[in-house]
Amino acid sequence: MPPRMPDYAMVRAAWQPSEAWLYDRNGVLIDSSRVDFARRRLGWTPLDKIAAPVGEAVVAAEDHRFYAHDGVDWLATLGALRDRIEGKRSRGASTLSMQVAAFLAPDLARPGARGWLDKIRQMRAGLEIDGAWSKPQILEAYLNLAGYRGEAQGIGAAALGLFGKTPDALSRDDALLLVALLPEPQAGAPTVARRACAMAHDKDCARFEAAAWSMLGPARSLQLDPGLAPHLAQRLLIRPGLKVRTTLDINVQRVAIAALKRQLEGLGSSRARDGAVVVLDNATGDVLAYVGGIGGNSTAASVDAASAYRQAGSTLKPFLYAQAIEKGYLTPASILDDSPVQLDTASGLYVPQNYDKGFKGPVSVRSALAGSLNVPAVRTLLLVGVDAFRDRLWDTGYQGLVEDGDYYGYSLALGSAEVTLLEQADAYRSLANGGRWSPVRLTADDPRRDPRAITTPQAAWIVGNMLSDPNARAVTFGLDSSLRLPFWAAVKTGTSKAMRDNWCVGFSDRYTVAVWVGNVEGDAMRAVSGTSGAAPVWRDVMLALHDGLPSRAPAMPTGVEARAIAFAGNIEQPRREYFLQGTGMSLVAAAPAESRRPRITNPVSGSVYAIDPDIPIDRQRLAVAVTGDAVTHRLTLDQKDLGDASTAPLILPGPGRHRLALLDLGGKVVDQVVFTMR
Repeated sequence: MPPRMPDYAMVRAAWQPSEAWLYDRNGVLIDSSRVDFARRRLGWTPLDKIAAPVGEAVVAAEDHRFYAHDGVDWLATLGALRDRIEGKRSRGASTLSMQVAAFLAPDLARPGARGWLDKIRQMRAGLEIDGAWSKPQILEAYLNLAGYRGEAQGIGAAALGLFGKTPDALSRDDALLLVALLPEPQAGAPTVARRACAMAHDKDCARFEAAAWSMLGPARSLQLDPGLAPHLAQRLLIRPGLKVRTTLDINVQRVAIAALKRQLEGLGSSRARDGAVVVLDNATGDVLAYVGGIGGNSTAASVDAASAYRQAGSTLKPFLYAQAIEKGYLTPASILDDSPVQLDTASGLYVPQNYDKGFKGPVSVRSALAGSLNVPAVRTLLLVGVDAFRDRLWDTGYQGLVEDGDYYGYSLALGSAEVTLLEQADAYRSLANGGRWSPVRLTADDPRRDPRAITTPQAAWIVGNMLSDPNARAVTFGLDSSLRLPFWAAVKTGTSKAMRDNWCVGFSDRYTVAVWVGNVEGDAMRAVSGTSGAAPVWRDVMLALHDGLPSRAPAMPTGVEARAIAFAGNIEQPRREYFLQGTGMSLVAAAPAESRRPRITNPVSGSVYAIDPDIPIDRQRLAVAVTGDAVTHRLTLDQKDLGDASTAPLILPGPGRHRLALLDLGGKVVDQVVFTMR
């Protein structure tokens, strides 16, 4: 007895393509991914989506009485029996119905199943199929279940893989060539051309041989999609046949890809090979563009740079200053000292420097943030506390910060932690939303979660105002950099250690755009800065997003007051500044030296210095530095007088542990450090 045959609806429902598909928010196909590697087949193709010549050629070649018989061609069967009795080569008698039955129950066509009992089982299965299915359903099933060449199963995979066409675009000659493959899918081009010519009944068949060679040449792409989000497809498409509707907008995705491709081509592979872009809708958290890379000159094109953890650089500074402002430690007009500093840490001295290796002296918080100065950021972290700042970053969605504050140390202010571009975008989106954070949405099925208050609306607005100020960043970036747009936007750049990562993240009233440029393999870029690497991409995407609808500055929230301020000593130009209610001031001055407690700033207590035998000994003296009003103070080294503290003496102590003390006029020790020479 043959196995029981399923009905047509069951076969359609059980069809499992080897692909899965990714769609944008409006249902437009943007990418696909092969998930099943056992065989290659696309979606089930209805008969009305297959060019008519294909079905006609199949019926003519495989079962020319298809529409007349009931599943078994009795005339063909009798002819095959006669040929066998006469010892002639037996002609085929399997109908399309019998072949569909064999596709559905491979046991019917197992190797060696050529006896009469086997044939009778096939005939009974064919009769069952033909009795329950319509003729168009049988023909449709045959075209979808047949194997054509290699791993291609079904008319969809065959048409795309062999001709680069969809099934409805196949010509009569294409159909003949496809059908010529069916008896022997691995046949060579001359054999296929000869069979196609015989079916065509044409005198001139030269065209078939050239077409056969072309058809059986290098495989064509089986993708019907534009291939716009391969990294996201790899991430979301995990099951064969899966259709995922994302929050992406295909137009925004194309804009982001074009901007990144243009910039990387302009930089050249010798400077930077990779990049990534993420665009968020501020209100909903929907990811409108997700570009994990564009390939091109990349040596690791399959790596998803939008979700890879990279060193953050200066991009974390806005959250540090927001925390200091909301706690009342600083205002945008507060003066910070941008001067050399050495900090004793468990791993040795930490000596932060600015990007340009120079120091600006007294600067306001506004200038320090907008100009991305490093030393003021470290001094701010000393106020806020490393653990408190680490916790704030974690709450703002930076889930890669799994260690405590001691692990990161003071370098956390300068972005020593590793973050992803998607985390960056969502964290900055929280500033755009008044300090409220919620996770992003990548698919239409992702839940919409209520935002969680992280930063106060007042601190978030003030930081956004500082990041949108072109005058404040002019000293570092100039007045006409890629960061300046013809409408309101807040933006921050960042560059990691050794020029391995370049970031530009910013937001307008409606969108947050985050860009990363670098080399995913971790080698340093050449001659690429924050404004020459990622910033041009950020600018191009922002301009496209706001084409015809410029961004507007957010309204000042309650709890913030505006003041006209001036700076004593012309530290900075007079301006209009913003403060938390009750903290405003009109005149800002740096604390004079005489108001500061005298202390030793160099050497740093706990530091260890080693004598280099290759350098002349008199060139290795250690400079002593003292801050504050130390005119009446003296220095002693191991209780030996060094003289007036204001002279900044050079010392050369011998090997061992030493104590340097600062004494007031009465001989009282006001500061001391202990260091070691080796």
